[in-house]
Amino acid sequence: MKKILIIGGAGYIGCHVVDIFLKKNFEVICLDNFIYNHTYSIKKYKKNKNFKIINYDISKKNLVKKIPQELDGVVILAGLVGDPITKKYSNESNKINYLGIKKLINFFKDKSIRLIFISSCSNYGVKKEIADEKSKLAPKSLYALQKVMIEKYILSLKKKSNFIPTILRFATAFGASNRPRFDLTVNEFVLNAFLKKKIEIYDHKTWRPYCHVKDFANTIFKCIDSKINLIKFQIFNVGSYKNNCRKIDLAKIIKKNFPKFEYEIVKNSNDPRDYRVNFEKIKKTLKIKSFLSIQYGIHEIKNYLRKNKNNKKLLFYGNYKLK
Repeated sequence: MKKILIIGGAGYIGCHVVDIFLKKNFEVICLDNFIYNHTYSIKKYKKNKNFKIINYDISKKNLVKKIPQELDGVVILAGLVGDPITKKYSNESNKINYLGIKKLINFFKDKSIRLIFISSCSNYGVKKEIADEKSKLAPKSLYALQKVMIEKYILSLKKKSNFIPTILRFATAFGASNRPRFDLTVNEFVLNAFLKKKIEIYDHKTWRPYCHVKDFANTIFKCIDSKINLIKFQIFNVGSYKNNCRKIDLAKIIKKNFPKFEYEIVKNSNDPRDYRVNFEKIKKTLKIKSFLSIQYGIHEIKNYLRKNKNNKKLLFYGNYKLK
């Protein structure tokens, strides 16, 4: 049985990654420090004999002693995710998102192992043209800057390492998860529409690419399962061109599902990010035929909210503060 280590496996995306690898008959080891106090997210897997949890912080000195031997692959999802949380906790972000992840890469670089590093399309910053993997990076936040720094470090090891790394630049996530997040644009808009709360939309004409969390998990599995020559030291944007969307257009789509949804266009914020992304490389290389639509995500989140409407605590989970 193949063995995979998922670092940050109890998080919003991590839950889906754990799920798909268990279904594919992998032994799954989840390393997470539950920085958002979200132990509930992996409760359903605890009785699975092929699942193991390691509660540990990757910024601590003895990290390497916690890492199992004889792994077939590693997925690095760990970190403070998003611009607001990294700005709010900049010291912790440096310890985890940069120094902690760099330490992990140094540990694995001399091993013949597949390693998936989760980066972000936010690295593109502002782009008038549609960005692809060769486009110049222009990070506008600490979160994106640290992603770019790790990307550059991985690529610098190409001729002096044995590992098999792949860099995945994720679009902005949406969709339901065992560990919900309602600080993400699609999820947040749907939540407010469901609660009949009027929202203010900043930077309404700016573009973002979006991608369902299930598609992220599927892409990660395909990378681990692909031929080495297709993914070694490769960078892929992960998402769907049809899910490039302006905030105002997203609000209009949601309003079709929630006719009473109200929003107000307000002046621009201090967030300059504005970019559309090309995803042809990942589709052609890994032969991914389709990605879930924003409309699918809206229906899914709507059903989730209906099911959990009496659990007020669940409706407000997000990457707002550390435990």
